[in-house]
Amino acid sequence: MTEPSATFLLFGATGDLAHRMIFPSLYNLLADGLLPDDFLVVASGRSDLSDEAFRADIRASLPKFLPADRHDAAVADRLCAIICYQPVEAGNADQFAALARRVEGRLDRGLAVYLSTPPSLFAPTAQGLAQAGIITPKTRIAMEKPIGKDLASSKQVNDGIGALFAEDQIFRVDHYLGKETVQNLLALRFGNVMFEPLWNASAIDHVQITVGETVGLEGRVSYYDGVGALRDMVQNHVLQILSIIAMEPPARMDPTSVRDEKVKALRSLRPMTAETVKTHSVRGQYTPGAVGGQIVTGYADELGKPSDTETFVALKAHIDNWRWQGVPFYLRTGKRMPARQSEILIQFKPVRHSIFGRDGHGSGLEPNTLIIRLQPEEYIRLLIMSKRPGLERQVHLDEVSLDVSLTAAFAGQRRRIAYERLLLDLLAGDQTLFVRRDEVEAQWTWIDSIIDGWKAAGMKVSPYASGNWGPSSAIALIERDGASWHD
Repeated sequence: MTEPSATFLLFGATGDLAHRMIFPSLYNLLADGLLPDDFLVVASGRSDLSDEAFRADIRASLPKFLPADRHDAAVADRLCAIICYQPVEAGNADQFAALARRVEGRLDRGLAVYLSTPPSLFAPTAQGLAQAGIITPKTRIAMEKPIGKDLASSKQVNDGIGALFAEDQIFRVDHYLGKETVQNLLALRFGNVMFEPLWNASAIDHVQITVGETVGLEGRVSYYDGVGALRDMVQNHVLQILSIIAMEPPARMDPTSVRDEKVKALRSLRPMTAETVKTHSVRGQYTPGAVGGQIVTGYADELGKPSDTETFVALKAHIDNWRWQGVPFYLRTGKRMPARQSEILIQFKPVRHSIFGRDGHGSGLEPNTLIIRLQPEEYIRLLIMSKRPGLERQVHLDEVSLDVSLTAAFAGQRRRIAYERLLLDLLAGDQTLFVRRDEVEAQWTWIDSIIDGWKAAGMKVSPYASGNWGPSSAIALIERDGASWHD
């Protein structure tokens, strides 16, 4: 492993993500002594601010986004002391030259660039860095999603960055990969002998992945309309989770081995057509309703005009390979859901023969189920059959759960922001939890097949009242196969 980057250059430093996630993460890493010695944060945005004005802004925002018991004014002062601010606008050579002067003499100790900006600014920003002489073999660049809006635009974005950086210098961020529970999927599958032998079509009936949000547009009107849930959530977060569930065992825990197996799984996704989207997909859009006891308006009302953008999508996906042949993957995500919930459900097949059924009363057996909750709580729950206590000659079985609450099991450990892990890995140059170019393009290839199918089939959005798990057709999508969503 190379020496960690000594300088962190953040574009989009005045934005919401920087205030909510990146600076609180840097604060925590500094408090825990995990940042390199003589570390410097160069914050950049279009606003014309002095160092002191920007530091005051960060000092004021930290208490809003850190737990009350975590905030320490002395640590905040230490963080602000290593932050400087440089206004930079894409295309302004003088401002990039001034930025270069800020990092003069530091480039040989590594520079990590973080682009928390719209994708349209990725390539122009990288070109400005190159013209200012800031890009060296020790420069790394991280990009926030979305990487394009389809396969063609994704290639344009990647080509623009790839012309100036080698692939091993490029870190594409999907913050779900920084979540402890997502990383724990690797430990669950490959660190326990009882799961991997059953992790295939012979033992698994189906898989469900749910990512539900209670919020609506929340100030993202200009971005979200015309993008929708499929591009915003399925293309990245949901498919990254799917790839970890479906991947073959990597030879070792390193960036190349892990990502090689993930991309194989993504390339095995069966493309959809104008015919299959009718039975394998549902588009929905929320209307007025109630979430958490609060009356909320519909999407069109928030937008101020009618729209065909989906705020909910449910999909039945198939992975055409030996391990998963015939196993459906049911995916759903949406806004204005009843609960903020991210979870994976692995439904195992029933036992082949029950010894417990008598006198035509059935076996009373339920298939085993593995539930992995990613948020808001973090736990792993295995539902198994157990004998009900009693002296009856007839054996009565009940379903019981084996619970592993990660919050309780590691009560002494602080729950970390996902970006802490990702920023630390970016500084260290470890790409395992970042997305490789061929992964992004495999994801877009499948997503494009769905979008093209929707257009060809003329599929419109179905309304659903806010506070529900999508349109009724989403229930039919899974129930026609004899299964049910886990709500």
